[in-house]
Amino acid sequence: MKSCVTIALVPAIKTGPWIYWNDLETSMAKAAALGFDAVELFTPAADTVSSSQLTDLLGRFDLKIAAVGTGAGKVLHGLTLTDPDPQIRAHAVAFIAAMMSFGATVGAPAIIGSMQGNIAPGVEKEQALHWLADGLYQLGNHAETLGVKLIYEPLNRYETNLINDLSTGVEFIRSLTTNQVVLLADLFHMNIEERSLPESIRKAGSYIGHVHFADSNRRPIGFGHTAMDEVAIALKEIGYTGYISAEAFPFPDSDQAARQTIRSFKAYFG
Repeated sequence: MKSCVTIALVPAIKTGPWIYWNDLETSMAKAAALGFDAVELFTPAADTVSSSQLTDLLGRFDLKIAAVGTGAGKVLHGLTLTDPDPQIRAHAVAFIAAMMSFGATVGAPAIIGSMQGNIAPGVEKEQALHWLADGLYQLGNHAETLGVKLIYEPLNRYETNLINDLSTGVEFIRSLTTNQVVLLADLFHMNIEERSLPESIRKAGSYIGHVHFADSNRRPIGFGHTAMDEVAIALKEIGYTGYISAEAFPFPDSDQAARQTIRSFKAYFG
């Protein structure tokens, strides 16, 4: 398993759960100095950072890009894959596809979290899930042409009324007509929705393609009450070899949060 820390370059989400903020080069330098293997990027758009600039920084700091987030599509533009308006859904697919193409230039998959949307008033759940499946089908085909996976994230009930837990996520992915979609196991969301984090991880098994490393209160691991030792054992048992990425609040500040994260990663996975 590989360590990863998040960097957000979207001022509109400045209260969100990301460790480093705004300054990409400085943040990557700090991540490298602490020994992280990779960073996860959240940018306003696919062209915020040029591929050449990113490649240069990755080479300079000997880092990888674990994944790129797409949430700015909803935050900045109100786009989701389950909006009743077909034009908005099409714009959402286009925004995500562009982010996927950006990430793929450095071998990174894209994450669909908040851009999955919600079941709108007056819309049946079956219809909303059909729209979501259609969007993931299109994006899964795009992912295949790019040679990357597409990461789908179940969110807790306070953020979406679509899919909230790993088992439902696995069932949904199995129903898709694309094999490019994997699940994101976000420990914060799981603390709200899952009866047992380790058991849910064991049942999801190889469907898990990415892990968000945050404690029960969304602070860095060690500042909440998640039984991380049991979670780590479960991830090892399923043979997970992907990124353990800190999508957590910068508590008490970015530097201390990053240090706490890498200490916790080494304690459980080092």
